[in-house]
Amino acid sequence: MVLRLSYAITLGVIVAGPLFAQQSQLTIDKITQDPDTWIGSWPRTPFWSEDGQTLYFRWNPMGTFPSDSLFKVPRSGGTPAQLTPEERRGLGPSFTGWHHGELVYDATFSRKVYVQRGDLHLYHRDSGETVRLTQTRRTEYSPRFNPEGNAIVFTSENNLFELNLATGAMRQLTDLRSGKAPQEPNVSGQAAFLEAQQSDLFAFIRKQQEEDEMREAAQERDEQATDPPTTYYLDGKNPSQLRIDPTERFVTFVITEDANAQRTVGMDYVTESGYAAERSARPKVGTPYGEAVLFAQDLVRDTTYAIDLHQIEGAYDVPQYLREQGAAIDSAKTKRALYSFGPFWNADGSLAVLEIRARDHKDRWLTRLDPVSGSLTLLDRQHDDAWIAGPGISWFGGASEGGWLPDGHHYWFQSEASGYSHLYTVNVETGAQTQLTSGAFEVFNPQISQDGTQWYFTSTQASPFVRHLYRMPILGGEPQPLTTMEGRNSAVVSPDGAMLGILRSFTTQPPEVYLQAPGMEPDRLTYSQTEEWLAYPWRVPETIYYEASDGIMVPAHLFTPSSSNGAAVLFVHGAGYAQNVHDGWSSYYREYMFHNLLTDLGYTVMQVDFRASSGYGRDWRTAIYRHMGGRDLQDYVDASTYLQERFGISADRIGIYGGSYGGFITLMALFTEPEHFGAGAALRSVTDWAHYNDPYTSNILNTPETDSLSFARSSPINFADGLEDPLLMPHGILDLNVQFQDIVRLGQRLIELGKDDWEIAIYPVEGHGFQEPSSWRDEYRRILKLFERHIGNQAAH
Repeated sequence: MVLRLSYAITLGVIVAGPLFAQQSQLTIDKITQDPDTWIGSWPRTPFWSEDGQTLYFRWNPMGTFPSDSLFKVPRSGGTPAQLTPEERRGLGPSFTGWHHGELVYDATFSRKVYVQRGDLHLYHRDSGETVRLTQTRRTEYSPRFNPEGNAIVFTSENNLFELNLATGAMRQLTDLRSGKAPQEPNVSGQAAFLEAQQSDLFAFIRKQQEEDEMREAAQERDEQATDPPTTYYLDGKNPSQLRIDPTERFVTFVITEDANAQRTVGMDYVTESGYAAERSARPKVGTPYGEAVLFAQDLVRDTTYAIDLHQIEGAYDVPQYLREQGAAIDSAKTKRALYSFGPFWNADGSLAVLEIRARDHKDRWLTRLDPVSGSLTLLDRQHDDAWIAGPGISWFGGASEGGWLPDGHHYWFQSEASGYSHLYTVNVETGAQTQLTSGAFEVFNPQISQDGTQWYFTSTQASPFVRHLYRMPILGGEPQPLTTMEGRNSAVVSPDGAMLGILRSFTTQPPEVYLQAPGMEPDRLTYSQTEEWLAYPWRVPETIYYEASDGIMVPAHLFTPSSSNGAAVLFVHGAGYAQNVHDGWSSYYREYMFHNLLTDLGYTVMQVDFRASSGYGRDWRTAIYRHMGGRDLQDYVDASTYLQERFGISADRIGIYGGSYGGFITLMALFTEPEHFGAGAALRSVTDWAHYNDPYTSNILNTPETDSLSFARSSPINFADGLEDPLLMPHGILDLNVQFQDIVRLGQRLIELGKDDWEIAIYPVEGHGFQEPSSWRDEYRRILKLFERHIGNQAAH
């Protein structure tokens, strides 16, 4: 039996399918239940108290509460206890690292300033006493000590303020105003003649003018005597990144033009009022950004000036893809769009580092800023003909990770210059660089110990499939692993470095909290899984490498049934830049359960970390540049070939499915390589990259205006005529990420092409990530029915 639907939008629930040739303890109803009550709600986000005596984490054991609650356990271990409402309200600051150079601590680390519910608080680390510094309706944020430790500098309502800790006096340090600067009236022509005539004729008028001039002069003298902040009028533009150096001489801020970008909209049809509601969403790729200009104020010279970012080497370089197109562009005259983050000052305000990024994503510069002259000195340039990214390096245009070493002369950062994201330092005065880590692995979340002698960071040094916490001397050396458990270890280090709070997971075990002193055995604190969930023998898939058509070995997970039904399913993870082949608990845990169900029913299941996935370095990440659905899809074509050769499974009995980016790959597979697949389910899939967002898409494909070829060959809608196999396309109407318009446009295209055997299933209350168990249940019943009917047990008979 074959589905033959020219166009079908389907609501409701599919009835139970026919009896399977093989049975499973699992059912679609079971695996799509609320995970809190079926699997058990696992703990999340552990953190230490500022004094390091208590480990906190969020948890909802066995779904007992309406949502996660805050739990605590002493560093000595024991049974976790839920905080009372009084304890939650009185909770002091959490420890988030020592932040050398940022002055959230005073010079002796005896006090810390922090924000709680929009107000400033001061924490005394010796006594544990907390003092509330402000209680206002406005929001204060980004507080720090001045170098002397006798005042707090903070931001509120787009201006900087200083609070004297001894007197409580508040001083405004900046005066940024949203409007336009006042101007003298422009009097000319007849009006000027009449004013001059009045002044010449009447002593009364001349006396008024003299008095006005005297009052204005006196007011100016009074203002100068009280040392008011320098006024700057924003002229309606948007300010951000407001900073002041520790000496309180230089203020910097970024002013961004409003580009008036046209935004997309979504529609909510299931509303309390009964009326459809419009939801505003993102612009589409290629929508222009407003110009972002970095300004500096020298409060001593009472002057404000723009910092010219284009003075830096490479600011006018023409991207390679434009040169390849033969664009007649004079690089000496082409001004690339640049923007900046920082400056990041050392503790005494003697040095400042500014990060500069190009809007075309091809360059990241670290520079030393001389705030007096506005000149920039290059410290590091990372260039990539594809796009700049990687662990510790912002993909979406934000500030990259980095900071000052305690000596106040060296700045640390991460770079993919070696092909993997590693840890570097640069002497900001001399420009001398040192690479601290190296090898075919990546570094995540570096932090420095309080005494400044050690690094702590997470790394894949042992294997791309596991993560451990490491310790390393501040000037480099052999990293020492501090965690030892198999799987993925996400550890938070206590303030004194003597205890670890670990969120550890394994393929078959969701995350649990452990306490461990470095070098000692870890102590498990939480047990979250239900008896029902534990009763099933969850599989640990085989981790394999298979050879792709370009000779590269591609990692994959393989679920092999005890008795094969002669069919296979390939799963494609989402995001593109994500990792699903690892030894920890998968973020695709519903799919993991589904794969166990499929394996019970005789399917061979394979999930691949295709080219574009994270965890394997720069070349793996950028292999899809200018052609999504190229090398990434070919890895799935090669996976299909592998299944055929190793297990004798015919191509027409190999299904493929995935969501978001996985849905996109599924569409490209069925539209452009149908001979390698028998059916597919494309969930919340991108169908036309010209309609996706800019921060993600323009990294990989540039923009439709400048690189139309990349969009044309990467968008499934252009290849819909190649559809030969049954296709299911579930999509949420409230999806503001991959919007419902995407799948509607593809549906119309398939109608006009006269295609059969496809179906759109809509979910009126769901966004990009489904929330309701009923929606998950309906979606996965449809997917299973598709595979059973077209490649599985029913197709075999």
